[in-house]
Amino acid sequence: MESGLLTEEFRSYLLQEEKSEATIEKYLRDVRTFCAFAAGQAVAKELVRDWKQELLNREYAARSINSMLASLNSLFKFLGWEDCRVRNLKTQRRTYCPEEEELTRAEYLRLLGAAGDRPQLRLVMETICGTGIRVSELRYFTVEAVRAGQIEIRCKGKIRTILMPGKLRKMLLDHAGKNRIQNGSIFIGKDGKPLSRSCIWGRMKRLCGAAKVSARKVFPHNLRKLFARAFYSIEKDIAKLADVLGHSSINTTRIYIMTTGLEHRRQLERLGLII
Repeated sequence: MESGLLTEEFRSYLLQEEKSEATIEKYLRDVRTFCAFAAGQAVAKELVRDWKQELLNREYAARSINSMLASLNSLFKFLGWEDCRVRNLKTQRRTYCPEEEELTRAEYLRLLGAAGDRPQLRLVMETICGTGIRVSELRYFTVEAVRAGQIEIRCKGKIRTILMPGKLRKMLLDHAGKNRIQNGSIFIGKDGKPLSRSCIWGRMKRLCGAAKVSARKVFPHNLRKLFARAFYSIEKDIAKLADVLGHSSINTTRIYIMTTGLEHRRQLERLGLII
């Protein structure tokens, strides 16, 4: 099914749908995974169901399977192959998140400590965790925007404004001054281009050993989720948090603020109903 031409046509379609670059790469990666499974077979609904079952057999999480099916269904919509689309797995909404997946405040502080000799990486983590932005939105942190005290982010056809804490603004401007960055993006690599998502992800992973934090918890998106939980613990306003995070649906925001299993157990114990 897959060819270089088809891949580029699908990419163009996703761009027209205003998908982010990270989402596009994810969709294309999922399509390639399906193509490897299909191994040249004619695509039909039965084959897609077989792939869905294969993912279950490999013990993929339901959330991951549904995400991969969404990528494939998007391709089928683009091709006009509506009869090949399959339904997502039905799952009950979680009331808490697995402890082994969520980054705690204490672990975040240990990561900052481990990044002590890497000031740029430390500042990247503090910027994401201190504002709740997506890692792909770091490029909007330009010298000009930081001086103005607010960041205008354009993503998926929407514009939202990020206000910065005064302390973070000063830290960013100090970093720009020390590194002679007079204009444009503050977070740049040796090539003068904005740091990529994969570069930041890799650098964070290398902190795990020194910080004594599980690698499963260490990636940029978990910093955004930590911001969400901290913000909600103070504001208790999920609608406002959704606006800050740039979510179209509050249901997405609910996922970000779920308590961990440990916290959920403590809440149950505080009920005092087990005598």
